[in-house]
Amino acid sequence: MPADLVSIETAAREQFSAVLPHEIAPTALDLDADMAGSYALTSLNKVLFLTELCEATGVDLGHFTEDDLERMHTLRHVTEALARHSTEGT
Repeated sequence: MPADLVSIETAAREQFSAVLPHEIAPTALDLDADMAGSYALTSLNKVLFLTELCEATGVDLGHFTEDDLERMHTLRHVTEALARHSTEGT
């Protein structure tokens, strides 16, 4: 796995864990679980999560359309989308 994807995944786990209504360790999160269905992520918390994650990874949230954000159902979807726009290591 490329280094930038690893750092994005780590940041995603940490930021996602921080917005959840119940405490779950970042390392215990399932990358393929539906964020809303499995972790009770609300729309507001999804916005907060993505905003903080983009800031932490240096990826401009403006890269993503409303449709892109709607398709981000799992942490894996989020990390892969951010990795495509990451400037880390370049």
